[in-house]
Amino acid sequence: QLQLVESGGGLVQPGGSLRLSCAASGFSLNYYAIGWFRQAPGKEREGVSCLTSNTGSTNYADSVKGRFTISRDNAKKTVYLQMNSLKPEDTAVYYCGVRQQMFGQCPLAKETYSRWGQGTQVTVSS
Repeated sequence: QLQLVESGGGLVQPGGSLRLSCAASGFSLNYYAIGWFRQAPGKEREGVSCLTSNTGSTNYADSVKGRFTISRDNAKKTVYLQMNSLKPEDTAVYYCGVRQQMFGQCPLAKETYSRWGQGTQVTVSS
């Protein structure tokens, strides 16, 4: 059964860093793209970053470019989101989702992803 489990969230001060993990089970990453999305209270879920596992092609939202880095460990079937220089506006529940894609740049459109994990809370506050 295809499943995703997020972890690594927490409370961090502005300017700090966190690394989120999205562990996949029940499928091979080689045929899929994994996306990170976030949802703040009262707001819609928005795309943060995604990675096409077969090629390593990545995509980032403008709001996180230069601060966040997505990476993968295919052997561990895990996709990471390294978040640096965190800001209070990064506070949200972060989710990972999956879509079938082997090549090309993955989109940040949440409607094209499925099998969401339970989410992990990231709070940036002093």
